[in-house]
Amino acid sequence: MNVLEGPREELRRIMFEGQPRWVRPDGAGRLLLPEGRQIPESEAVYMAPCDPSKILCIHLNYESRRLEFRAPKLETPTYFQKPTTALNSHHGTLCRPAGHSYLNYEGEVAVIIGRPMRNVGRDEVWDYIAGFAPGNDVGCQDYRDTDAGSMLRVKGMDGFCPVGPGIVRGVDIRQSTLRTFIDGKVVQEAPVSEMVFPIDYQLADLSRFITLLPGDILMSGTPCNSRPMNIGDIVEVEVTGVGRLSNRVIEAPAPAHHVGHQRTDSDSVRRVALGSDWVRPEAR
Repeated sequence: MNVLEGPREELRRIMFEGQPRWVRPDGAGRLLLPEGRQIPESEAVYMAPCDPSKILCIHLNYESRRLEFRAPKLETPTYFQKPTTALNSHHGTLCRPAGHSYLNYEGEVAVIIGRPMRNVGRDEVWDYIAGFAPGNDVGCQDYRDTDAGSMLRVKGMDGFCPVGPGIVRGVDIRQSTLRTFIDGKVVQEAPVSEMVFPIDYQLADLSRFITLLPGDILMSGTPCNSRPMNIGDIVEVEVTGVGRLSNRVIEAPAPAHHVGHQRTDSDSVRRVALGSDWVRPEAR
């Protein structure tokens, strides 16, 4: 069945009695195990709902984001990767290293692949998707001045890709709205239809040359107003019809040594971290 077609189905993965288990939410605050047992959702220890071999991400894929950065229109998209060690879960913590300033949220629709996918056309893409989840493409913009656009250290730190709570299918994601919240306040909002390159385009494009495997994740872009989070913030990403992902920001120790590129607080870092809130040098 095409992933967009109903009925709506959701699977979540938790750690229960020392084992990873798949459960279904009942809509009344409980999670149901296949053998009939149930637990309160509030007591669940969540795991990421997939085990990707790769996490692929797209640059500047919402029109509002492109306009915020005054970027030219693109004829084709560009992509980057996050290491699989960046994977995180619902209620997982997001660690900002001590002494760092610009830990940005980027609410996104995470697309989870359901079966091996290679050289698949746009009209077939939806048959290869397991489902969708809210995702957060977290980035430590203090390192924006390095890695020549790959953003490996910006976006690739451990835990910088929370996805969940579960995988949902039977929802027409093209009709959904994406929202990000900080402590309950909406800080990002855009219809999924605002994507410059829709999900089916991205996957058809990537699968021309790259075999996508079950569990692989496509992070499909973020709208404008990505901004830094503060220690103690609760950041939530909601995709209507799909669910709401929640994480808390904590402070972690700074790296134990000073090998390699060090954090910077340059105009280029601030331009990305603060977006349209950035005060340009000539205006200071």
